[in-house]
This record gives sequence, C-alpha cells and structure tokens, in this order.
Amino acid sequence: MKKEIYFVLAFLSVVGGCSDNTSTRVQDSNNSQRVEAPNPISEDKTKQVLDHHWDAFTQNNMEAVMADYTEESVLITPDATFKGLDEIRKNFENAFITFPRDITSFQLNKSVVDRDVAYILWQAKTPTLNLSYATDTFVIRDGKIIRQTYAGVAKD
Repeated sequence: MKKEIYFVLAFLSVVGGCSDNTSTRVQDSNNSQRVEAPNPISEDKTKQVLDHHWDAFTQNNMEAVMADYTEESVLITPDATFKGLDEIRKNFENAFITFPRDITSFQLNKSVVDRDVAYILWQAKTPTLNLSYATDTFVIRDGKIIRQTYAGVAKD
C-alpha cells in the first residue's frame, strides 16, 4: 500500500506542475505584453512519441530512447529522480542491463493517451526476473517527454 501511495503522490506532483494552458506572454516593440494563443496539444503526437518510446525501449535502442527527452526532462521512479539527459541516460543504461534485448519478453497490457498525458501498463520477463506489473506515465510536450513516472513490482 505504501508503494502505491508513493506512486500516486509522485504522479500528482508531476502532473500538478504541468499547466493545461501552454500559452506564452510576448513583449512587443511598444513594451506592451500580449498573450499568444496556446499551442494545441495533439493526442496523435502524444501517441506517436509513446509508440516510438516503447519500441525503442523494448529494442534497447539507447539513442532512440534518448531522442524522446530534453535536458529539462524529469524521470521519477520509486528509487530515484533523474533530471536531464545525463541522469536519464544512466537510468536506461541500468534498465538495458536488467532487460537484455535477446532474452527479455515484453508485453504491453494497456496504453491510454489523453491530450499530452500517456499511460502504459506492461510486464517483462527475463530468465532471472519476472516484472509482473509495471506502469509508466508520461507528460509529452512539443514531441518530447518532459515528465515521466515509473513503478513496477517483481514476482519472486
């Protein structure tokens, strides 16, 4: 129960910091400010990034995985928070050791996209690990993952 609460709180803190309104304030030549129209959020683009990320992750393709992030991206897991490209890369270096490409079977059980938020429920199995329940939530803006949470449960 404690791990479930931690995950919910982590997700709420991530999504709570992401405003639905992506409009920007611009100062014109007369020094007056105007608000530009919000950037439209495309569910199709969110799904495209999610699908690319899942395919890259399950193929252990580091460069393709990292192409989904920016220096401002944040990945929150039960064990640590990874900020920026270098830290996120280290997380995936460890993940690819845990899930070797040729001996890991992945199963995507559920995928949900709502505007700029994507959610997946999945599992993975290797000869030494049975990750029976894993979930990621992504906030995607301008074709990049800006926030991500991950939690998983391994069976003994």
